[in-house]
Amino acid sequence: MIPRPAIRIALASFVLSALAAAQEADPRPAFKFQRQDEDWSAFRAEFGKSAWLFDPFKHMALDDTGEWWASFGGRTEMRTEAWNGFGFGGTAPGNSDAFTLSRVHLHGDFHFGDHLRTFVEARTAQSTDRGLPGGARDIDLDTLDVYNAFVDLSTKVGDDTLRLRTGRQSLLYGAQRLISPLPWVNAVRTFEGFLANWKSGRWNVDAFLTSLVVIDSFDPNERDEDKQLYGVYATRAPEKGGLGLDLYLLGNTRPNVATNGTSGDERRHTAGLRAWSLWADTADFEFEGAYQFGDVGDENVAAWFASTVVGYKPGDSTLAPRVFVGLDAASGDNSPGGSVQTFNQLFPLGHAYFGLADALGRQNVLAANLGCSVKATSKTTATLTGHIFRLMDKDDGIYGVTGGLFRAGPFNSSDVGQEIDLLVNHTVTKFFNVYGGYSHIFAGKAIEEGATDEDQDFAYFGALFYF
Repeated sequence: MIPRPAIRIALASFVLSALAAAQEADPRPAFKFQRQDEDWSAFRAEFGKSAWLFDPFKHMALDDTGEWWASFGGRTEMRTEAWNGFGFGGTAPGNSDAFTLSRVHLHGDFHFGDHLRTFVEARTAQSTDRGLPGGARDIDLDTLDVYNAFVDLSTKVGDDTLRLRTGRQSLLYGAQRLISPLPWVNAVRTFEGFLANWKSGRWNVDAFLTSLVVIDSFDPNERDEDKQLYGVYATRAPEKGGLGLDLYLLGNTRPNVATNGTSGDERRHTAGLRAWSLWADTADFEFEGAYQFGDVGDENVAAWFASTVVGYKPGDSTLAPRVFVGLDAASGDNSPGGSVQTFNQLFPLGHAYFGLADALGRQNVLAANLGCSVKATSKTTATLTGHIFRLMDKDDGIYGVTGGLFRAGPFNSSDVGQEIDLLVNHTVTKFFNVYGGYSHIFAGKAIEEGATDEDQDFAYFGALFYF
């Protein structure tokens, strides 16, 4: 049952948004999840003369010349989730419940000429009671804290641009398989540290040294200097019909890690590439792979992952269907103790690749998916996807979406299970959209070897409002 407050707020947001939003040709830049990546420098609107209430706040002059200006905005989201058989039937305190998550982000983007910029974003994330294994989680609850707070210094070097950034900042790279702010969770992920960006032609290169910011639900969040993420990430944008390319070398540290019988402080390096292309607006292709090396305690690390997706749009149709097939593999460990072969998924958006019910992570897994998306209306997209999950190595464990060990091996079977996902997204206006979905996981033989082996059901409805 959906809680009444969720219904009231969702309906109220729907009505207000529908009344306030204009449907004419839109001169505004696109809203992005990373609000610091929006560019409102060319947008102007006056109070009392704009169709949208918040337009004048998107570019406000701070001096007579207009060289100093500020942009204000935010987003609010609410989602109700209903679960049955959570954790494949976990019993503490129960495996069936419905609860509501909500969050509000507000930001200010301050520009002082062409070289200096300050961006600040605050958030609050709240949750009703969650009666599932794990109870109330840090990723659900963060009462009034700083999400982003950084200073940028930029300069031109010939035709190129150099930007230096310091402070708290969310990171998003490539297809978010390894580094993501994790938009699906209520209290999204952020880091703190230094970043240098170089733009030259089609190349965009980041070098960064950061520490993970750990969520404290009721006190100020602080960075954990034992959990570092650093490296270089380079992207070459594709020309039309050409090949896009990401190249990266990442490093991370974690204290007191235990992986299939090997324990100690971890320092890993991840060298990888991603390539993608779109052909004649009918077919698309993407591949990403990486190799990891380093050490856990006194033992060496040798791990890898590979992922590929191929999509096809079969001709002109009002439904604009896209059929896609994907394959994901990440290494596991073939024996307890000794060298570590289990891949470390770093800080990913696993929600996008291993089923929307978020049961598994990119570690010791072999997964295939087949799906199709259609535009039911000009503003409504429906996607149906089927997944098959297996273990890469039966002597290693099953790892959850957070990367933690869900069930230890060895197993007699590699069959983890299958999942069906249905997701429907409706764009009401540029500012407001609603979405909902249902997922069912069929427990496989490897799950049946454990203490609990129920199938899982997951249903949800959400609403998201930008301004």
